[in-house]
Amino acid sequence: QVQLVESGGGLVQPGGSLRLSCTVSGMIFGIYMAWYRQAPGEQRELVARITTGSTTNYSDSVKGRFTISRDNVKGAVYLQMDSLKPEDTAVYYCNNYRSPWSWGQGTQVTVSS
Repeated sequence: QVQLVESGGGLVQPGGSLRLSCTVSGMIFGIYMAWYRQAPGEQRELVARITTGSTTNYSDSVKGRFTISRDNVKGAVYLQMDSLKPEDTAVYYCNNYRSPWSWGQGTQVTVSS
């Protein structure tokens, strides 16, 4: 069973940056991957996705501020988050975009002064 482990979250001031990492226990070569987030009381939403050929797509709310990338050799997916805003506060998750695996525990991102 594939396991997902997200890390890199924390408390950051508005305007700051964080880099999230997602480690997948299996291979991600050939897998379309994505980052999601879930704020308190809200549904989980898609933030960014990256194809096997590293074509990327972003939600309008993070476009121009977040960058998704992947390392197929390491089985990892990353999310560089810049110019963070309080509304980016959420638990962030990664997963297989087309055929989601069991969700990991996520990593908490809190943007506050």
